[in-house]
Amino acid sequence: MKTGLAFLAFVFISVTLNPPAAGQNDAKVWKIGVLVSSSAALNASRDEALRQGLREFGYIDGRNIKLDFKYAEGKLDRLPQLARQLVDQKADLIVVGGTRVAVAAHQATATTPIVVAGAGDLVRAGLVRNFSFPGGNVTGVSRNSPDFVGKRLEIFRQAVPTITRVAALGNSTNPGYERNFKEVELGARAMGIAIQPVWIRSAAELDKALAKSKSDADALFVMPDALFNSHMSWIVELTAKNRLPAIYPRSDYVEAGGLMSYGVNLAELWRQAAWYVDQIIKGMKPDNLSLTEPTKFDLVINLGAAKQLGLTIPPNVLAKADRVIR
Repeated sequence: MKTGLAFLAFVFISVTLNPPAAGQNDAKVWKIGVLVSSSAALNASRDEALRQGLREFGYIDGRNIKLDFKYAEGKLDRLPQLARQLVDQKADLIVVGGTRVAVAAHQATATTPIVVAGAGDLVRAGLVRNFSFPGGNVTGVSRNSPDFVGKRLEIFRQAVPTITRVAALGNSTNPGYERNFKEVELGARAMGIAIQPVWIRSAAELDKALAKSKSDADALFVMPDALFNSHMSWIVELTAKNRLPAIYPRSDYVEAGGLMSYGVNLAELWRQAAWYVDQIIKGMKPDNLSLTEPTKFDLVINLGAAKQLGLTIPPNVLAKADRVIR
C-alpha cells in the first residue's frame, strides 16, 4: 500500500514539475492545413514566419503538429478544390492568407476553425459578424487598419508631388472592392487628387485596363487583390510600359521591378496568426476570439524604377523607407 502511495506521489510531482508541452496532451499531433493563393516560392517568408510563431508557443512541425501546405500557384479557381482536400483530410484547423482564400475555405467548411493571416473586409465578405465577436468558425488577423489607405496616398503624393489624377486598379469580383474604393476616394479628395476607378474581372483585361489608366491618369494606385498578386510581374511590366508611377500594396511588386509599395508587413501577420492557432489548440472557439488589426507597415522604394520613369524620390521620403532597392 505504501509502495502504491509512493508511486502516486512520484507521478503527481513529476507531472507538476514537468507539465506536457503545448499541444502534446494525450500525445495528439494537430493537423494544421495552410491554404495559399500563390506558390511556395512567393510565400516562403510567410510560411517561415508562421513556423517561427508556432515555435514560440512550443509547436514543432513533425512533432506535436503537422503542417500541410496547399498552394494554388496563382490559379484562383483551384482554391475551392484545395480547401475541400484539407477538410477531407481532417485538418484540425486551417490557416489562410487573403479574403479570397478565406472565402474558399469557409465555403468548404462551417465547422473547422479557420485562422486568417491577413485579409480585407471579412465582415462584408460574410465571414465574421464583427471584429469583437466573429460569431462563426473564422478569426485571425485583419489586413485593414484605420486610415491605412489615406497613408498610402499621402506617401505616394510625397514621393511623386506632381500627381493630380490617379487611377485606382481594382477587381470587381472582390467582396470588399466597393469599400476599398470609397476609402481611396475619400483619401484622394482630402488631398485634392482626382481619382478614377479602373475595374477588371480577370487577368485578360489587365492590358486594356492599364492602357486606359495611362489615358485617364498620371499615376496608378493598385488595390490589394489575390488576382493582382498572381500576376504581379505582368502588372509591373505593363505599368512600366505605360510609364505610370505606381504604388503597390506589397513589397513583392517592388522586388519585381515596381516603383514603390506601402503595406502591411505580411510575414508579421503570419507570425501573429500562430497565437490564434495556439488558442484554438488550447480549447478556445473562433467565434469568441476577437480579430486584431495589423501594427507593422513597410515602405519599400525601387530607385531603379524611379530612374526609368525620370523621377527623383525626395530625400525625406527615402528616409522613411524601410528598404530601398538600388
